[in-house]
Amino acid sequence: MDGESEEFRAEVREFIDGLVSHYVLDGGRLVVCHAGLPEKYHGRTSGRVRSHALYGETTGETDEFGLPVRYPWAEDYRGRAAVVYGHTPVPEATWLNNTICLDTGAVFGGRLTALRWPERELVDVPAERVWYEPARPLRTEAPGGHDGRPLDLADVHGRRFVETRHQGRVAVREENAAAALEVMSRFAVDPRLLPYLPPTMAPTATSRLDGYLEHPVEAFAQYAGDGVARVVCEEKHMGSRAVALVCRDAEVAARRFGTAGGPAGALYTRTGRPFFDDASVTEEILGRLRTAVTEAGLWDELDTDWLLLDAELMPWSLKASGLLRSQYAAVGAAAGAVFPGVLAALEGAAARGVDVTDLLGRQRERARDASAFTDAYRRYCWTTDGLDGVRLAPFQILAVRGRSLAALSHDRQLALIDRMVEHDTTGLLRTTRRLYVDTADPESVRAGVDWWLEMTGRGGEGMVVKPVDALVRDTSGRLVQPGIKCRGREYLRIIYGPEYTRPENLARLRGRFLNHKRSLAIREYALGLEALDRLADGEPLWRVHEPVFAVLALESEPVDPRL
Repeated sequence: MDGESEEFRAEVREFIDGLVSHYVLDGGRLVVCHAGLPEKYHGRTSGRVRSHALYGETTGETDEFGLPVRYPWAEDYRGRAAVVYGHTPVPEATWLNNTICLDTGAVFGGRLTALRWPERELVDVPAERVWYEPARPLRTEAPGGHDGRPLDLADVHGRRFVETRHQGRVAVREENAAAALEVMSRFAVDPRLLPYLPPTMAPTATSRLDGYLEHPVEAFAQYAGDGVARVVCEEKHMGSRAVALVCRDAEVAARRFGTAGGPAGALYTRTGRPFFDDASVTEEILGRLRTAVTEAGLWDELDTDWLLLDAELMPWSLKASGLLRSQYAAVGAAAGAVFPGVLAALEGAAARGVDVTDLLGRQRERARDASAFTDAYRRYCWTTDGLDGVRLAPFQILAVRGRSLAALSHDRQLALIDRMVEHDTTGLLRTTRRLYVDTADPESVRAGVDWWLEMTGRGGEGMVVKPVDALVRDTSGRLVQPGIKCRGREYLRIIYGPEYTRPENLARLRGRFLNHKRSLAIREYALGLEALDRLADGEPLWRVHEPVFAVLALESEPVDPRL
């Protein structure tokens, strides 16, 4: 500048003085500044904002090189906008709590780094040479890595509002958050391996058909009313909901999920708990899944080295043995102990000429109902030894590297799953039977009803009806239920009791309140979609866990558990 005229220097001073402190771009999703900026300063103008954006904040100390020690503001950042900055050179650009420093020291012989937005892809080139010797070696001043600091209590404590792309703000009450915190902190798998929790499933509208509480006609009618022409009916398996995170190897798990020295994936329940206490059993299941994915060629086809699966693990008794013994088997045992004696006494009285016809008829009906109840829950129990007898039925690939697959149509999803099952040589994986129905075609609807009647008549649990085109909105723009469960008449004995099919009991049960359960299902669905999107975008762990935690919190809302 010394060689320039005073007029030019004045022009430069005026230009620099007129520059803004930071840019807010992409509808507020991206903030760009020189030295970083906490969320409270975004979009504001003041001397303090300008100073922080230009120079950052220091602790008041100096290091061994005589340079100021920078305050690690990015460690505490919890803002929605991604913040891109520089000023303090680092050896490698890495995301830390949705912030990234792109100054990789090109002047010091490092690299020149750029960020592609909104892809969040990094591009860099090596410096031509060392243009200036640094006063100190390049180093990272804050904890690096993909996820930054561990999860913080402040991220989930108290009343929360979670912003979702598909449903707007979803509220989480303080008492629900407290209940979720108990489960998440004491019983859940490693949070780095818990990127998603499945939503609850909405039940079909109550049927008015004689003898039925649930019937597929109502499910087909609901989707027809929502403008969904084509649905898929998927067999409901007799097991427990399971989510499987499968990494190609331990190195991938360490690099992507930060679990160096840990497992190459996870298998957990819909509340985030590990399915098996024995880690070797979990690894054996993941290993079989990994082999099936490899043999099916899905790693290359999906361009990924990890995938997240939604599935059903069978038998139900594998995880619910305590519930079966204490609640269902106890009822069956009591009925088996009481009714033979009752019936024998009444039959003896009738033989002596006592008029007990009505009473004897009622007790025989009760005995038949109790026997049907016992038969219903026993279908969910079979003996397993290690993995012998264990079955896993995957039905959706939720996400892969860099992509959420939640919007991939169910026919394409099931085709990929079928290839996995086909290439499983161990007998672990089981296919999900399905039938496609046109909701506007009476013949197609009748075929769907007949399929359900045949399946439930053989003791099957029922089916889940889903729009073939996943992630559907109705004519008003609202999210459509991702699935509606329609359970079989005999299976519902387990839920509502042996004698629920009696006319007086059905009349009472038809007054059950479904709206809250349906609202819960949509809110949890939106939160699950948000978690998958954040996972695919490579956002930090606390951001992914915000909607995951909210799903678990909503599960503690009071609602009829039989729905």
